[in-house]
Amino acid sequence: MSENIYILGLNAYHPDSSACIIKDGRLIAAAEEERFKRLKHWSGFPQGAIAYCLNSAGIGPKDLDYIVLNRDPRVNFNKKLLFFLSKMPVLSLLRDRARNIFKIRNIKSILSREFSLQEEEIKAKVINIEHHRAHLASAYFVSPFKASTIVSLDGSGDFTSCMVATGKENKLKVLYEINFPHSLGLLYTAFTQFLGFNNFGDEHRVMGLSAFGVPRFIKEMEDVLKIQDRGRFKLDMKYFSFPFQGVSLRWHNCQPKLATVFSSRLRDLFGPPRKEDENLTQIHYDIAASLQQIYESTFFSILNYAYQITRNENLCLAGGCALNSLANGKIFDHTPFKKIYIQPASSDAGGALGAAYYLYHQLLGGEKKFIMEDAYWGPDFNEAEIKDAIGEKQEALLGCTVMELGSEEEVCGRSARLIADGKILGWFQGRMEWGARALGNRSILADPRREEIKNILNERIKKREWFRPFAPSILEEKAGEYFQRDYPDNFMSKVSVIKAEKRRLVPAVVHIDGTGRLQTVSKEKNRIFYRLIEAFNNLTGIPMLLNTSFNENEPIVCRPSEAIDCFLRTRMDVLVMGKFIITR
Repeated sequence: MSENIYILGLNAYHPDSSACIIKDGRLIAAAEEERFKRLKHWSGFPQGAIAYCLNSAGIGPKDLDYIVLNRDPRVNFNKKLLFFLSKMPVLSLLRDRARNIFKIRNIKSILSREFSLQEEEIKAKVINIEHHRAHLASAYFVSPFKASTIVSLDGSGDFTSCMVATGKENKLKVLYEINFPHSLGLLYTAFTQFLGFNNFGDEHRVMGLSAFGVPRFIKEMEDVLKIQDRGRFKLDMKYFSFPFQGVSLRWHNCQPKLATVFSSRLRDLFGPPRKEDENLTQIHYDIAASLQQIYESTFFSILNYAYQITRNENLCLAGGCALNSLANGKIFDHTPFKKIYIQPASSDAGGALGAAYYLYHQLLGGEKKFIMEDAYWGPDFNEAEIKDAIGEKQEALLGCTVMELGSEEEVCGRSARLIADGKILGWFQGRMEWGARALGNRSILADPRREEIKNILNERIKKREWFRPFAPSILEEKAGEYFQRDYPDNFMSKVSVIKAEKRRLVPAVVHIDGTGRLQTVSKEKNRIFYRLIEAFNNLTGIPMLLNTSFNENEPIVCRPSEAIDCFLRTRMDVLVMGKFIITR
């Protein structure tokens, strides 16, 4: 294979629109478009993310060799046609899908228009990769494994909701798949809506809620979902609307909105659905707990069968369902797998990454040589750019103290002291994270020893529900002292049980069930965040910080100006950007 091959991977005109760029098999940059458009889960053409990726690579659209997308409208065409003809869906839905397919097929034309070029100037070949193969590739081809079992689970993509494969060196082989309309992702979405959480991507709220309930509706759940042999399952379609009307999703250049996907028959089993502004009661907690348990039972059935047919103890997970950190944390206890890899953007955003690597390895035969060991693939800003942003906000910052420190050691020491004194601190360093989690570069940090800090964070900054936990970020070598399972997790992808004797020491990050969604922090992967936690440990004896995303009901901040705006409109105490500390 020739050198200097540039591949632009895209998730376009779909929720969590994103872009990445790789050169000769090594990732240069990756970002979700929501961070540039400032709308959560933004769907459409990822112009801002593409511009960032090209700029990071030092090239323009004319220098690309391939443009690759994580959807292929031709895949499963006969199954799609038969399904739509049998269900007689609404014509407007068919027209909407047709327009979306047209955009996907004309991506080079759209790219040239967005970047003010003639289409013939872009020489890159456009490749479409089936949705779940892109998911599989997004995990395995950037994993540390030379061979692995691979499982992809989501709502649906290219008429498939689950795909199981094996990976060996630079190839993956699909073993079986489960097709739409049977979908664990859509099952979880249906009950998320039933419980009154109607925004796209609200499933994580139900995961947090489930800890407060008991799974007393398992029999009813088993009427909705049947777990079958050989890693398969079926939904009873009478409880859902999407098998008859299709999945109606508003997705053109906007924050996506999904139509109701459950039917009125769910009322017969669980009573009336909760209204969005209705108070939560025990029945809602118990429905959430029952949903999580039936999800986990099905999930482990799939994983155990996948192991049975691969006999490989390494597991790579991908797809939106791989964000179910509750289930992920129990994999070691319920399956034979010994090692797990979940790349930080396992949702459809990661499909851009997977499409690029599927092309490079599976189709072009490139050697597997890149491992994604950290999540820091987004934009960064130097001290001069941060200083300029502060200068531009000078009038708004009147009354605040701005201090420029001389060294990283001084930044970490002062910041650790402020946190130990009970201050809530916005932390803006280095390259923005790739994926849904704030992992120490765009984070809001607080003292995990202070139980009251949870309510303070919600009242003053986050404005989110009381039942959602905050995450612990801990020095990697100290994880075994606080968590029952000592297994590194750089990407905050698993919920783990905190040792009973340690819970009283860090009550702000302990959920009601005694768990925390931990991030282990290593000196090699994120030096300055490690040094901050280390400094806090030296002051307090606690090698951990409370970590939540740097935002206020918006996408995680990307630029210094957005960090300052968030600081100003909330009651955050301190903002640290690079070597600058701003205090009220």
